Amino acid sequence: MENIPLFKIYWDERDLERVNAVIRKGMYWAIGPEIKEFESVVAQFNQVKYALAVNSGTSALHVILAAHGIGKGDEVIVPSFTFIATTNAPLFVGAKPVFAEIENKTYGLDPEDVERKITARTKAILPVHVGGSPCNIQDLATIARKHNLILIEDAAESIGASINNKKVGSFGDSAILSFCGPKIVTTGEGGVVLTNSRDLYEKARLIYNHGRVETTDYFSSTEQMQYVTLGYNFRMSTMTAALGIAQMEKIDDIIRMRRQNAERYTNGLSKIPGIITPTISNGYFQVYQIYTIRLEAADGTRDRLKNHLARHGIMSKVYFDPVHLTKFYREQLGHKEGELPETEKISKQVLTLPMYPELKREEIDYIVKQIADFMKNE
Repeated sequence: MENIPLFKIYWDERDLERVNAVIRKGMYWAIGPEIKEFESVVAQFNQVKYALAVNSGTSALHVILAAHGIGKGDEVIVPSFTFIATTNAPLFVGAKPVFAEIENKTYGLDPEDVERKITARTKAILPVHVGGSPCNIQDLATIARKHNLILIEDAAESIGASINNKKVGSFGDSAILSFCGPKIVTTGEGGVVLTNSRDLYEKARLIYNHGRVETTDYFSSTEQMQYVTLGYNFRMSTMTAALGIAQMEKIDDIIRMRRQNAERYTNGLSKIPGIITPTISNGYFQVYQIYTIRLEAADGTRDRLKNHLARHGIMSKVYFDPVHLTKFYREQLGHKEGELPETEKISKQVLTLPMYPELKREEIDYIVKQIADFMKNE
């Protein structure tokens, strides 16, 4: 069996045609109608009124925290079981990330611990829908309303996931998506801010484009435009948006193939003693941006399994090591081991396996066999 990577990008001729059409115009590579079209497609798919396309999911986080007015002296409750961009974003605007535990089913924020971490300085809750699975967002929304807090959903990994047919990203005051390489649909790099608030959308539009008020196309007008706030260049390019449109055209097919692959994984892996496969609550629709197993033991078995798979040509990865135990958060912000025992335990048990639409049945069976052989000898 040849090497099996962690992910492969799913593309077809439509992607090439869309991007080539923009290039052939010879203009509007930085702004153009494709950006508005992409925003409209994403907003409609995610069941919200407004979508703002930016150059990365990280930029989307930065923009939306700034648009909400979160800043110095504020606290934002975040998980440590996430990509570091989630927890860095409050720091970008001068706020403090406050870590809360995760629960062991969706690996999202534990609502009970979130409520314990709320202080007079808490301004927002920033949960993550991990790896294609909705978190307990309904409980978190209830807590946010109870304490008059802003709820921002990090749905970077979970476009298309839903609870009772309501899409993630539509539960909070705002949300972000990511379109980087391994995501459900990808533009290489890219992100989107989602919201139902016109006021928040307009604030985000200022921040993502140098704080400039635009009443018309900047490059096709002699009008002198005003800069009214501090802003950044977080815009998405037209070619990126064109690729995003083509990717969104096939998102339902991509999700269907991912779910089929996940079902085959689970059918095989659930029979192996010591392996915990993903479990889904009633009404939850999981899109499997990643497929993560969990080993019952937290004694180093996971790392030995990871090495075993690598020796047999199978790429795997830990999603996620705790952010609060990274060098930066330890040395610069004073965090230490033992702060989040449940998060730290789960992080020692999880292992993400290859997952992409075109993963072959025989490749899944080979991966399952290698895991079964390893566990038999443990």
